[in-house]
Amino acid sequence: MKKLTVLILSVFLFSNVFANEWPHQNISNAEFATEIVDREPFNIVGELDNSLGKIYFFTNIRNLQGTSVKHRWIYNNKVMADVIFDINGPRWRVWSSKNLWHTWTGKWIVEVVTSENEVLYKKEFNYIEK
Repeated sequence: MKKLTVLILSVFLFSNVFANEWPHQNISNAEFATEIVDREPFNIVGELDNSLGKIYFFTNIRNLQGTSVKHRWIYNNKVMADVIFDINGPRWRVWSSKNLWHTWTGKWIVEVVTSENEVLYKKEFNYIEK
């Protein structure tokens, strides 16, 4: 019985440690990548050179089932794209992509936004000249 109690407490503490490391209480992972493979980000990047014209933004949404969120792509303070996702389960992996013109160098931001326009999270990457 003592071993079972220790095991249960360990699992609880272990899961709380990881939950506190999430970028947001409803987002367990958010990454820029050059590919999505088997519904996971592949080749995660924080910077991309302008010889590569496409980037993905992956988000692992938690506990927002029955709602919708969007990825809002922003460049030079201008919204370049809004991609809306319906969240249909307690864990929902979504990703959007943006084809980037080679002259659109600089800082890009992607916001994860609720249907009530609350920004849950935002992340940026640099698109640099090769």
